[in-house]
Amino acid sequence: MPEQDEAKRLLDAALAEGPAHAYLFHGPRGVGKRRFALAFAGALLGDPGRVERRAHPDLYVLEPWGDQVLIDEIRALRRDLHMRPFEASRRVYVVYDADTMNDDAADALLKDLEEPPAYAVIVLVADDLGPLPETIRSRCQLVPFRRLSDAAVRAVLEERAPGLEEAELGAIARLAAGRLDRAESLLDPDARERRDTLLAVARSVYAEDTFDAGAAADLVLTGIRAHAVTAKEAAEEELPQLDLPKREAEQRLRRVQRRAERDELLASLEELAWWYRDLIAVSVGAEEAIVHSDRIDELQADGARERIVGAETACEIIREAWRAFEEFNLAPGLAFEALLLRLRQVLRPAFAPA
Repeated sequence: MPEQDEAKRLLDAALAEGPAHAYLFHGPRGVGKRRFALAFAGALLGDPGRVERRAHPDLYVLEPWGDQVLIDEIRALRRDLHMRPFEASRRVYVVYDADTMNDDAADALLKDLEEPPAYAVIVLVADDLGPLPETIRSRCQLVPFRRLSDAAVRAVLEERAPGLEEAELGAIARLAAGRLDRAESLLDPDARERRDTLLAVARSVYAEDTFDAGAAADLVLTGIRAHAVTAKEAAEEELPQLDLPKREAEQRLRRVQRRAERDELLASLEELAWWYRDLIAVSVGAEEAIVHSDRIDELQADGARERIVGAETACEIIREAWRAFEEFNLAPGLAFEALLLRLRQVLRPAFAPA
């Protein structure tokens, strides 16, 4: 597993000295937290192979469907928590997306974090510490994870897609921003098509004489919604083995689709901001700092020093939109169209023909 030296040091110490009752792995998505959690569980249970396959009877993995860990899922974990180990000397409980627990779920889990069974080790995995109550955080040993270096991401890409050309390899490694999940998604042809559409819209905001914000927003959102439908279809294939009531199954699928759409929308906003940031980098001669290195010709054609102020304002507008989408239940269509209109207002004057 690449990098993450501090996490490795803390977990090696735990294995050598004996584990604490609870750990909280935290850091950006896609940097290895889940793989480390299963590897840690495998070492604790003495059977990495079966743990990797999730086939060990003393491993319990809670992976929520959709955008929240609900109280019913925590209640099921708590019932299992008080069963003694079947084979190993301990039981390991891994909770993915712990930062999405609603208040009731967090309160329910807190009771067992305060007085866990002696044989239990609980591993919470979270992308963001902020949403977790201090009472949860204070009862866990924190294990921090960092974004991976470009070199680490490139190494994984070279292994999984050896036929990539150098320019595309470098671009994907930079676009991944230290996240392997994002790097792997960009190997998917559908993801590349969504990226092409997004960047075409990013340029049309300032380059086209006639610009239809509604049509541009629809282009981007159509790809995002198609991605969410694909995620839902993948989840449907797993439903039969769960034997859920029809209503609960439908609710789970809606949650999966909603989360996939939200995550893809936030990723699209982030890449949109990177495009305008790259315009700034090119305009000041810092080409080595650009993210979209495979689009250097377009960036050089568009970048000019007098356009910096508009591009800087555009980046700030997108950051505000990102925070609004993350924190509030906005209607994507109207909100994204409004965002493009604002970007047009600040960018077009500097790009319009004299």
